Amino acid sequence: MTQVDTAGFPDAEATPDWRVVDGRPSAWFEAPSMSAGAELVARIASVAAGAPAAIDLRAGGVRVRLVGVTITGADVEVARAVSAAARDLALVADPAALQAVRLVIDASDRTAVLPFWRTVLGYGADGEAALVDPLGRWPGVSFAPQEPRRPLRNRMHVDVVRVAESVTAAREAAGQAPHGPFGLALADPDGNVVDLVPGGNLGDRPETSDWRAIFGAMTHYRTDSLAQGIALATTVATLADEAGEPLLVDLRPDGVTIDSGKDQFEDADGGTREAFVELAAAIQAAARGLGLSAAPEQLGFVQYGIDAVDIPATRAFWTAALGYRLDPRAHLTDIYDPRRLNPVLFFQDLDAADTERRRQRDRLHLEVFVPHDQAAARVATAVTAGGRMVGEQDGRWTVADPEGNELTFRADGS
Repeated sequence: MTQVDTAGFPDAEATPDWRVVDGRPSAWFEAPSMSAGAELVARIASVAAGAPAAIDLRAGGVRVRLVGVTITGADVEVARAVSAAARDLALVADPAALQAVRLVIDASDRTAVLPFWRTVLGYGADGEAALVDPLGRWPGVSFAPQEPRRPLRNRMHVDVVRVAESVTAAREAAGQAPHGPFGLALADPDGNVVDLVPGGNLGDRPETSDWRAIFGAMTHYRTDSLAQGIALATTVATLADEAGEPLLVDLRPDGVTIDSGKDQFEDADGGTREAFVELAAAIQAAARGLGLSAAPEQLGFVQYGIDAVDIPATRAFWTAALGYRLDPRAHLTDIYDPRRLNPVLFFQDLDAADTERRRQRDRLHLEVFVPHDQAAARVATAVTAGGRMVGEQDGRWTVADPEGNELTFRADGS
């Protein structure tokens, strides 16, 4: 098959809906409901037969990513076919909605630090210097040299939630007992800290035994084919729309993950809403009716925290730079992706007197991959929101927030 240049893919004939983001041809199609989005998902089974694809169904639309090892002429044909199916359903693409977040860790010795993160995240290797979520739901992790060494505690930190059995195994493999104020923290050889949190069951009812409470209420079912996954996703969309619950449904070649989103299954007191329990039970019954088995060990949740002296100003920067929204709940500092395709960020108080830590450049920082024709506007938005340009080179623009935490924008192909 003919290889298509990464930078040229968005300009290929009849693919105006698509952009290459973090190396993947991607498109987002707006939809008025999950059921409407599921109609497009069902069409994809026929028009993209044999093409490895990751499909994310949301209440507001559908993201499609082509995830083959290389971008080929066949991918262009698939993109055309998916766009034609969307037009038939009157679903409109929005390339400006596309972005992909990545965590970058500056390491004094990558070979010492990388295995720790692979263990706690449950990720797989992506070449020699990066890690990737096997389900393609959570941000990848890459490693860069730390020069000079920066020993103080980071202002940015990572929360990971996995099923209890996976957390126990990861702690044993890391060879350290958890510490910190909540007894959850583990540290890599450079002192980068992750809170590794064990999730629980979604209550004790047998009719929801496939579900886990992992900051969100989640379940994962293995499938033998994309068609089998689409059958489940279509049923889930109908049930979710009827219940008024905007679920996250992620289809992969070998499985489907169904997720409430962070805390969305809870009532005001932190318990599970009865209406959600009923929906979860109906979904479990439908999955088992299709002969599917749950695989809870596949489940996980990742979010990023930022310590700040001036939380409102810092949060305002990140909300604008990432195109996020403020969580309306008064007791939270969270910001979230309105399409719920990228991770939640939250903010915690930093002592203004901790001047050395405030001055140190963090070992953890984020990159966001954006379409090439959106990069300039995204960088300008970040600067207008209180950011400061600190670097520009070869399709990369690094902007520091009001307290020095860095965000790098990367245009596709860079």
